[in-house]
Amino acid sequence: MPDFVLAPPPVPSVAVAGGKRFAVRRIFCVGRNYAAHAREMGKDPAREPPFFFLKPADTVVDDGAAIAYPPETRNFHYEIELVVAIGRDGADIPEAEALAHVWGYGVGIDLTRRDLQLAARDAGRPWDWGKGFDRSAPIAPLRAASAIGHPARGRIWLKVNGQVKQDQDIADLIWSVPEIIAIASRSMALKAGDLIMTGTPAGVGPVVAGDRITGGIDGLGEIAVTIAAGGP
Repeated sequence: MPDFVLAPPPVPSVAVAGGKRFAVRRIFCVGRNYAAHAREMGKDPAREPPFFFLKPADTVVDDGAAIAYPPETRNFHYEIELVVAIGRDGADIPEAEALAHVWGYGVGIDLTRRDLQLAARDAGRPWDWGKGFDRSAPIAPLRAASAIGHPARGRIWLKVNGQVKQDQDIADLIWSVPEIIAIASRSMALKAGDLIMTGTPAGVGPVVAGDRITGGIDGLGEIAVTIAAGGP
C-alpha cells in the first residue's frame, strides 16, 4: 500500500435511489445547451458547437441540503440540469454506442456565482471561480438506466419559493446525450464515475439566503435545497 504523507480524502459520492452510493470521479458540464438559455446569455445557439467546463468532484451535495450563500458574489444563480452518470470507460465513443456507457440519470442544479463567471468570460479567463466553488453541485439520487431506460423527453422545471422559474422539456437539448458523450470522449477518455451535467433551460436567476429551490425531471424525481446565510 502507498505510504501517503496525508490521509487520502473521502471519495465524493452521489446517492442512488434504493440506498447505495455512486462514487464520483469528475463532473463535466455542458454550456448553453438549450437555445433559449443561450440567447438569454447573449449567444447564438445556431452557430456554436458544444463546449465543456468542469466542476471538482467534491462539489457534489445531496438532495435536501442547506447550502450557504457563497462568498465573493452578489449574484448567485440556479441552473436545473439533467445529469448523466457514466458507468463504463470509453474514448472516441461512436454516437450509436454512447448510451451503452451510461449507468443512469438524475436531477442536478449547477449553482453559479454569475458575476464571477461573466467577469471571467468577458476577460477571456477560465470560469472555475464562478462554477467550481464549494457545494455548487446538488444532485438528487441517481436512477439506473437498467430500471428507467434512457429518457429523451420529459418536463424539466425549477421553482424558487414555489414560483416556477424554469420550465422546458429535455427533448429541447441542442446536443443530445449520445452526441454529448461522443463529442466529450474525443477529447478525454470518459471513465466510470464521471458525471455529465447536460445544460440548463432558460429562466436562470438569482437566489438569496432563505430561499428554497425545488426542481425535477419527469421520470427522474425531484430535488430540493435551501440557501442558508453566507459562510466561509
